[in-house]
Amino acid sequence: MGSSRPIRSVLVVDDDETILASWRRGAGPERTVWAATSADSARTVFQEQSPLDLAIIDLRIGDDSGIELVRELRDNAPELPIALCSGYLSVDVAVAAARAGADIIAFKPITFREILQRLDEGATEPDIDDTPSLARAEWEHIMRVLSDCDGNVSAAARRLGIYRSSLQRRLRKYAPRD
Repeated sequence: MGSSRPIRSVLVVDDDETILASWRRGAGPERTVWAATSADSARTVFQEQSPLDLAIIDLRIGDDSGIELVRELRDNAPELPIALCSGYLSVDVAVAAARAGADIIAFKPITFREILQRLDEGATEPDIDDTPSLARAEWEHIMRVLSDCDGNVSAAARRLGIYRSSLQRRLRKYAPRD
């Protein structure tokens, strides 16, 4: 895709104020960051502040889906680069986000600089014939079950048939990249 214009105006959507403050700091003083803590406030900012140069959206925004917001923004601004970020990504979520129109799908934590770097490098097609490692498949399954349980670690541990402490230990590790 490659970034052809400078990124000066950014919409960041996340229901966590601490993360929004982090995005503001990471964007630097040369960029205007419009923060939204809900899908409704994101729609309002989008309508009032268009054209935007970049949108960074969390997968879960309170009770709303970041994927649905990606789809709406893509329909209204086809040229807008959109990044979907989450700590709970799985293959299913990544496929849904790509189909909705996200240009970048990334695990949290990710920095503003890393998103800009990915935009500059352009999108590369993933090798879908690549078989994931056992560690990667296990991580994706855990993330899917956790997502199905709305982030409730105790309920996810029961569904997985493991102790809550074992699940917490696995969640503290970073996702396998292979």
